[in-house]
Order: sequence, then C-alpha cells, then structure tokens
Amino acid sequence: MTSNPTRLGAIRNIEANEAPAAFFDADEKTGAIYGENVFSLSVMQKRLPKSVFKSVFATIQNGEKLDPAVADIVASAMKDWAMERGVTHYAHVFYPLTGLTAEKHDSFMEPVGDGTAVWEFSGKTLVQGEPDASSFPNGGIRATFEARGYTGWDVQSPAYILENPNGNTLCIPTIFVSMTGEALDHKTPLLRSQNAMSEQAKRVLALFGHEDIDNVVSYCGPEQEYFLVDTAFVNSRPDLLNAGRTLFGAKPPKGQEFDDHYFGAIPERVLGFMHDTERALFKLGVPAKTRHNEVAPGQFEIAPVFERANLASDHQQLIMSTFKSIAKTHGFQCLFHEKPFAGVNGSGKHVNFSFGNDNQGNFLNPGDNPHDNAQFLVFCAAVIRAVHLYGGLLRLSIASAGNDHRLGANEAPPAIISIFLGDQLQDVFEQIAKGGATSSKQKGVLSVGVDTLPDLTKDAGDRNRTSPMAFTGNRFEFRAAGSNQTVAAPMVVINTIMAEALDYLATELEAAVATGTEFNDAVQAVLAKVVEQHGAVVFNGNGYSEEWHAEAEQRGLKNLRTTVDALPEYQTPEAKKLFSTYGVFSEAELDSRFEVGVEQYVMTINVEANLTEEIARTTILPAAVRYQTELATNVASLKAAGVEADTTDLLTVTDLVTTLRSSIAALVAAQAGAGEHHGLEEAAYYRDAVLPAMLAVREAADALEAVVADDLWSLPTYQEMLFIR
Repeated sequence: MTSNPTRLGAIRNIEANEAPAAFFDADEKTGAIYGENVFSLSVMQKRLPKSVFKSVFATIQNGEKLDPAVADIVASAMKDWAMERGVTHYAHVFYPLTGLTAEKHDSFMEPVGDGTAVWEFSGKTLVQGEPDASSFPNGGIRATFEARGYTGWDVQSPAYILENPNGNTLCIPTIFVSMTGEALDHKTPLLRSQNAMSEQAKRVLALFGHEDIDNVVSYCGPEQEYFLVDTAFVNSRPDLLNAGRTLFGAKPPKGQEFDDHYFGAIPERVLGFMHDTERALFKLGVPAKTRHNEVAPGQFEIAPVFERANLASDHQQLIMSTFKSIAKTHGFQCLFHEKPFAGVNGSGKHVNFSFGNDNQGNFLNPGDNPHDNAQFLVFCAAVIRAVHLYGGLLRLSIASAGNDHRLGANEAPPAIISIFLGDQLQDVFEQIAKGGATSSKQKGVLSVGVDTLPDLTKDAGDRNRTSPMAFTGNRFEFRAAGSNQTVAAPMVVINTIMAEALDYLATELEAAVATGTEFNDAVQAVLAKVVEQHGAVVFNGNGYSEEWHAEAEQRGLKNLRTTVDALPEYQTPEAKKLFSTYGVFSEAELDSRFEVGVEQYVMTINVEANLTEEIARTTILPAAVRYQTELATNVASLKAAGVEADTTDLLTVTDLVTTLRSSIAALVAAQAGAGEHHGLEEAAYYRDAVLPAMLAVREAADALEAVVADDLWSLPTYQEMLFIR
C-alpha cells in the first residue's frame, strides 16, 4: 500500500465506501417498470382521441408530415400525464455540435392577473422552442449578434420523464436549427439522411416486387465501452478531471496481459452500479441488454437491443448521462474518453447497423443460403460500394482528438476503412465475379469431446476484431467509432452513402429491365460490376499487420491516420455533391462542421497541453526535486562520515529532472508558436509540434514515477486507479 498521504487517503475512502441506499421498493418488478417514464405509443393510444393517435402514429411509423392541428391535443395529454408523475417543468432536449446533450427548462406554470397561476402547455410550445444559437459551436453560421435559433419537436423520438429527488422533468427530444434553417445539431442531418436512404431503398424493393412498402429505416445497436474509476482518485488527478484522460502514468506491474478481466466476474460494487443504471434506463425505455467486463482492468461494456437509429442515438445520449450521474452515487467517475489510460485497451462505441422495416424485415439478413437471396446481395453490394467510395467520410465521422489515440491500438481497428465479409459471403461474391453464385458455405457442427454436451453449431465464417467494418451475421459492425461520441455522426454518413449506393443500383437495374434484360440476369450483372469496381475494399485478414497497411495503399484505400488528415474530407467536391444531392447537408453546413471540427481539435489539444505543463511543473517536478534533495543529502552525509556513497540513483534522478525541465520549456515554446497559425494549419501544428512536446514531458515524468520515493508521489498511479475497487 502507498505511503503517500494523498493517495493513502483516497484508498481509505474507497475501503470505507458503502453502497447507496436503494431508491426503489424491494418488491418492485422489473418487467412492470419498463418504459413507465415514456410517453409511448401505448400511453398515447390510451390518452389521445382515436383520430389524433392515428395521425401521430402515421408520423412515427411511416414518416408522414405531422399535422399541426393535433399538437394542442397531444401537448395537453402529455402535460396531464407528466404532472400525474410529479413533473413541474418541461425541457426541449437537443444535441448540439458539442457532442453533449443540451436542454432548456421551463415551468408549466403561467401566472394570471389575480395572484394565482394555471398550469398550461400548448401545442405551439411543444412543437417549437428558442434557445440561443450563437453560444453553441456553429462554424460561423451564427454570429454573437445573430443569436436566434430554434428547437423543433421530433415526434419519432418519444418524450420521457427524468426523475430527480427534488422534482421531475418532462424531456422532449428536438432538432436544433438556426433562424435561417441550417442544422446546428446531430439529429437534423440524421433525420434527413434517414429519409434519403429510405427513398432509394424503396426503389430497390419495388424492383423485387414488393408493394405497399413501409418507410425504410436504419437500425442501430451501439455497444458502449467505459471505465469506472473511484471518485477519490479522479479528484486527485487534474488531467482526468479536466481532460477525461491521464496525461501521465507509468505502466503498472500488471496490466491486461493475462486477459483475466475480460468477461470475468463483475466486482460487487460495479454490479451495484450496473443494477441501478439498468433500472433507470428500463424506466426510460432504453433496452439495455448485455453487460460485462471488458478487456482492460476497470473497463466495462453495455449493449442495448437494436432500435431505429434516431431513437438509438437519443438513447445513447441518455445512457451516457445516466451512467455519469449514477456513477457518482456509487463513488465512481464514469470515463467515456477513447483512451483514458495509455498502454491498455481504449474504449469504443461499436455501431452495429442494418436496414429494414416492420413488413419487409431486415435487408441484411442473408438467410441460410445467401447465394439464393438476391435482395440481400444487392443491399450487401450497396454497403461494399458505399464504403469503398466514401471510406474517407466514414473515417471523418469518427474523427476526434481522443479517438486518434485509440485507432490502431489495443483492440481498435486501424484508420484504414475496409470491409470484412467472412468466409461465407467472401465465397459468394467471388462466385458472382466469376459468373454466378451457385452455393453457400454452410454452418458446421463443433464437437467438443464432452459426452454430456450436445454438438455445438459452428458458423459458416469467423469474426474479425481488427476490421473497422465487419459483417457479423445479419448486420455490419462499424468498430471504429469512439466511446465519447454520438452515434448520430457515423449513422448520418452510413445512411447518406447507402442512399447513393442504392440509387446507383436501382438506376442500373431499372435501365437493364427497361431494355428487356431478365431481372435476375440484371442483378447478376450489377453485382459482378460492384465486385469488379469496389472489391478492393474487402479485406478478411489482420488489420493490425504492417503488410496490410502497404497492401491497402496499393489498393488505393485511404489511410487518414489523424483527425487533421480526415477533416478535409468535409470539403472535397465528392462530399459536397453527395450531401447536397440527397439533401443532408448544404455546402454552408459542411463548411461549418469543418470549422467546428478544427476548432474542437485545437481546443482539446490546447487544454491538454496546459494541463501537461501545470501538472508537470507544480506536482511532478517538485516531487522529483524533493527526492533529488533527499538523495543528495544522503550522499553528502555518507561522504562526511567517510563512507563511500553510491551516486547512481542521484545521477539518474538528476538527469531525469533536467530532462523534465527542458521538456516543459520546449512545450511552452511549442504552445507559443501556435498563434502563428490558423485554421487547419493550426490544427496540424498542434498535432505535429504540441502533441510530441507533451509526449516528451510525459516520458520524463513517467520515468521519474518509476524511481521517485512512493511517499513523495501524490498522483494516483495506474496500478491504483485500474485495480482498486
């Protein structure tokens, strides 16, 4: 155990930690609480007139335009339902380009002239709100003196109640746009991209003979990874408090090399946190399904059931905010940074996605014989074309300063965007390229040699943990997304590039059929064309290998290693044409997102650089100098006593202190030079000059941590933060 009083105090706080008192009845039945705080379809059906419910249902299920005439009736029913549950305020909840959730609270109370008040909630208030648009990231769309912005009710994402001991709040998911109509959020382009993809998917489905086709949607099931660190440790780490990641920290004696944490028994204290979060999420209608230990010590994962992408995105934001608030009641801080600890697993948010609707099902379900499932093969070919043509945009959609530390290291895929199809689909598409697919590799039987166990079913293909875009049975998994980001960003790109690919395929098939080609022959021809033109993006091997990086370059695949490399993808002619063609982003909106991306990258690195200097100068250097003084005093005392003194440790520490001082000075100089650059050039400067200077400070500091006396080192160590629960 440490002998440093700061760290020792933190550990004793952990040892004394007690689970929070249960805030629910012991006899409460989990099944009965699911969705009880959601103004769901079933609630609306009970509370709304039949005609009004039918109108709202058509908007939610089929994407029909909302009838403004129903808003007052819905608002009144929503208010009555909410007030019965102790609600006094409502909030339009939106998702600005900060990546966080924003909300503006108002009371239902309306004063009247005689000193009393009434409780009102009008349809106009439900449908539209007005927050300040100039105080959120907007990339120049709104100036400080042009502050007006609007929120608009997203009917397809249900309102819900957030509980608080001091009063409950009705939360209404909304879009957020400027006064001139540009999207200032993540939800608006997600809804636009959904519409674009649906329109083109319906064309393909019509060619396959479907009639009365429902609105096509993308489905999303994001797996959320996160770390739990005791609050006492986090409060002693300015880097974790302000940057969400450790800027210093020597490698612990034991890390994740034994693989003993992955899927291990969940620690009791952590399990208590999970129980409370899941109960809160169930009440909000969030279908939390799976929980387990992840690879790194102190790392965990939650995975919800698939939902419509728009709802899944909103629920992801709820998961993150719920985790952070409930973690505090259990004495934890929940870390969503993509790389909070160097040398161990980073955290991703694997975006599993598919396309379909209630009537026609999942279009990425291959069935038992995918070679006979032409509709599936067309949709799968659309993914291949989309990823090959727009891999740079997919990389851009998950670009951040935090994710740069994760990609290509410890379980994360590389920055090269490729597709893993698996043995079965790879074989089918190879057959197509040669003239036509006639067979599919089948599932096998796995005998484990234990008499009491039945034979196990073996899939027709393996999985690939190194691929950024992997087919996993009935969906694709985009593994490159970072844990700290909204899933809306990658889903916007996925929907839009699928709209383009489905548009292309539908046009090719329609033209072929119009000239008398048999439909099946037309399908075979267009699939073969896709394989020929876009097969270079398919890679089933090891994405971590150096050989793949060289091969990917030969195949013409982009390797956008950093956010700075990826950001210009916003401004390519191809991107502007794509997003404008399908009505997802205007050129001004793309430019604004480029500006916001540059600004956020620069601000992130600048904050981290400031913290690096501050911690190194005020915490690490003083500890090292005190130890240097102790060693020097010891050497001097021994020499004065006529005893031969070993100066090895003193010289080692002295060299490291000198290195630390010079690296701090170099970091200060590097930061000072940033003012000479602007825009993307400034971001590149931070990447090429400031980040390496920060790393040099860290290297000296981490080397000192390994030799400075434990009682002088006040920063909680990796060993303590990762293993003490």
